[in-house]
Amino acid sequence: MNTDPTPLAQCKAGIAAWQQAFNRQDAQACAMQYTRDAIMEAKPFGVFHGREQIAQFWQDIIDQGFHSVDYSDVDWQPSPEGGFILTSKWTMNKAYGVVHREHWIVEQDGLARLVYDEFEVLGEK
Repeated sequence: MNTDPTPLAQCKAGIAAWQQAFNRQDAQACAMQYTRDAIMEAKPFGVFHGREQIAQFWQDIIDQGFHSVDYSDVDWQPSPEGGFILTSKWTMNKAYGVVHREHWIVEQDGLARLVYDEFEVLGEK
């Protein structure tokens, strides 16, 4: 359990929960790390609105055999709109890319979730 109540620590716990959900191949749990009305721009695949579309995207990726996501060069910056912006590089077993902008906010229930997610696949492994 997260014992550090700061918003940044909550956001870091949110990305850790998303990564764990993906690595155990649980698309619904991945989608629960997004706000109800989140927008996800997955380049070159398209733009997905809301948890249902986002869950379907992650399920499709999982069904294609993608797993083992890891992040590097992670940077967190405060957002002028509240919450924090994460940028990073990422790798999976079959692809790699960059996170251009993940906007994490802490919701009323005290959990951090993505309100906006923009990432790009740069290549295949």
